[in-house]
Amino acid sequence: MSDLSEFYRELILDHNKNPRNRRKLDNADRTAEGYNPLCGDRVTVFVKVEDDVVKEVTFEGTGCAISTASASLMTESLKGKTLDEVKTIFEGFHDLVAGESCESAKRPSLGKLEVFSGVRQYPARVKCATLAWHTLNAALAKKNETVSTE
Repeated sequence: MSDLSEFYRELILDHNKNPRNRRKLDNADRTAEGYNPLCGDRVTVFVKVEDDVVKEVTFEGTGCAISTASASLMTESLKGKTLDEVKTIFEGFHDLVAGESCESAKRPSLGKLEVFSGVRQYPARVKCATLAWHTLNAALAKKNETVSTE
């Protein structure tokens, strides 16, 4: 199990040091900002949706390793997904990091997002891992308010 834990740590550190899709998306039709006052993480999520499919999703911002890696992996995981699939993945991810049970049988396959399974042991870090996701939901809902983890 320590090899798996080491792999997870390395994947999170890699996505923190070399975040994927970290840029402004000029042709985004949905955008939202998020803020975690607990540790100062800030994120802006940009989404381009066509025919209920996420054609592109990017982010900008600053934050801790978990927040940045989560945003990076989120963008990789959601490109090309339908809005219904995005909702299912969000719910699965949220259950993974913040749910009360560790039962994964009910969750969709999350692929690389499973690296965040250990976050549930650190309640303060759950907000770091979910900030980009809640911000994405606000962007998809076209809400014009900053998402806060408080």
